[in-house]
Amino acid sequence: MTYEIYIHVPFCLRRCGYCDFNTYTATDLGAGASRGHYAEMVIREMALIRQWQCDHGIEEPAASTVFFGGGTPTVLAAADLVAMVDSIRAIWGLTPDAEITTEANPDTVDEAYIAELADGGFTRISFGMQSAVPHVLATLDRTHTPSNVAAGVDAATMAGLRSSVDLIYGAPGESLEDWRTSVEAALDLGVHHISAYALTVEPTTKMGRRIAAGTLPKPDDDDEAAKYELADELFTQAGLDWYEISNWARPGYESRHNLGYWRNVDWAGLGPGAHSHYRCHAVSSNGYGLRSWDIAHPRLWGVAINEHRVPWADSERITAEENLEELIMLGLRMREGLDLERIDRVIAVDRLTPMIEEGLVTVVDGRRVVPTRRGRLINDTVIERFFDLAGI
Repeated sequence: MTYEIYIHVPFCLRRCGYCDFNTYTATDLGAGASRGHYAEMVIREMALIRQWQCDHGIEEPAASTVFFGGGTPTVLAAADLVAMVDSIRAIWGLTPDAEITTEANPDTVDEAYIAELADGGFTRISFGMQSAVPHVLATLDRTHTPSNVAAGVDAATMAGLRSSVDLIYGAPGESLEDWRTSVEAALDLGVHHISAYALTVEPTTKMGRRIAAGTLPKPDDDDEAAKYELADELFTQAGLDWYEISNWARPGYESRHNLGYWRNVDWAGLGPGAHSHYRCHAVSSNGYGLRSWDIAHPRLWGVAINEHRVPWADSERITAEENLEELIMLGLRMREGLDLERIDRVIAVDRLTPMIEEGLVTVVDGRRVVPTRRGRLINDTVIERFFDLAGI
């Protein structure tokens, strides 16, 4: 049994034009939800969640991974991040080989900051690189420079931390050669893990409004497909294998935390808007589990904690159909594939022949369905076809 913890830090120095995450640039949002008191509030939420687990007969094992996401976790003091890890250790325990990761904006860390994280038990840092091309960074409203990313990776290496970088492709005005430059720059950093995500533009963001007004071109599906294929080719040549549609790593350097999500393990999400997932029979008579999500606005989240309430906005029991959908959707994102045994073979292998002949999937060991590169490019379509085969 695996247990993971995610901590959402909703603060940013500035809001990027493409971002629609639950983030805020204000330093104090009320009810204790301020940068200066945020760690204290999350630690109080930990105690409330642990009590809820005890009340429902849930005995989770020691946490095997911890992940700080945002927002920008590194706008908080390093001591605050370490204090939250220390509290996890005290409340739930940490496995001896626990993977402890934080996302980082390269502008917000230096050698001393990263060394403090390493001394406090962190093992991994994920830098938001996005691009190595200045005009693309400007379009994305990113303030860091490529040299800041390199300095951060070097500092992490010196401190004994593993590094990953995140890239975004498909920004308005980004050429295929621009993208090649970014991919090669990421590889030149010597990191063992790279994530590459297609730009998703939400209409409520600054970029979405600019695209709607016609001042920026809309991302093009064919352009993004070409960039995905280029990245996959260059990463593979460099020894980084895909293990999830948007993630590549050298063997042994995969993000264990994210693998846990895709494998549908238990996790507690802490912080405004964070989601949790429990598969325990104690919270779900059908055995498929429960998911919950914290109140999104930091002030209202803080009010609930101050009133000694678990700060959930809501929760729901997972139905058999939803469970099947999740197993299919998550399995078909991974190189390890969808294990037909996990879905009780509701889809027979011979029914996959058309997709195999179309070059969308392969079947390994007669039971694991793995998407090909072509299948990854149209993954949503592949998943919908599996839903149809499963009758959902």
